[in-house]
Amino acid sequence: MPNSQDPAAIDLSDAHTRMPGLKGRKAVITGGSTGIGRATAVLLASEGVDVFICGRDPQHLDDGLARIREVGTGGGISLDLAEEDGVDRFFAAAEDYFGSFDIAIVNAAIPAKGLTTMNGAELRYAIAADFTAYLTTAFAAAHVMENSGDIVFIGSVASHVLGGGGSVYAGMKAGVAGFAEALRKELGPKGIKVCNVEPAKTGADFQYSEFSAEEQAEEIRKETMLRAEDIAVGVHYVLTQPRRAVVQQVVIAPRARDDE
Repeated sequence: MPNSQDPAAIDLSDAHTRMPGLKGRKAVITGGSTGIGRATAVLLASEGVDVFICGRDPQHLDDGLARIREVGTGGGISLDLAEEDGVDRFFAAAEDYFGSFDIAIVNAAIPAKGLTTMNGAELRYAIAADFTAYLTTAFAAAHVMENSGDIVFIGSVASHVLGGGGSVYAGMKAGVAGFAEALRKELGPKGIKVCNVEPAKTGADFQYSEFSAEEQAEEIRKETMLRAEDIAVGVHYVLTQPRRAVVQQVVIAPRARDDE
């Protein structure tokens, strides 16, 4: 028989754990002007998070901020985190914008190929952007947060699918995965949660030279490729868990693809 009790009188205390909201929180997001970073910034802003982003291209930054400000509030700066002072400049600008913050999405990255297909300058730049900047961003964020907050790395399933054609990228993402796991154990007792979100094949503008927007749209339609917004939803899930719980790793793959 259907329950005839007044809904207000039904005890639902064990039906769902309390999930904290995001309104009023503050987030820094690297690479927040395009792709996964932009999608995450827009979603968090729509939930009441004040976001501060960075991106290398001023036009992309302006476009991203325009969309963020349609749904919420946010600021940003155009810079390259691979430059020696890039991370310091980003955090100085974030401090000027909103002081402290309690969320850091470490996302900015570039594609990298196999070791023998890259020249020395390309290799050093990729390491600076995809690995060194990840660690130094986490370093700066942890010192700002001190004893409460969330650090979310955007990694890649490339850390598990170790293909020779992308050995440099795979190696760096595997390094990020190991760092994230160890950092979770270091910062957890101090009140800071650490998670590594690992997307599989996701539509992105930096792939356009080899994988056009039209080709990506077709794969997304066939559900063999993810949209950036799908990864943003995963980040949202991580950030809305109870403080006592940490989701240490999330792997997000296209439903209809079986080669990753």
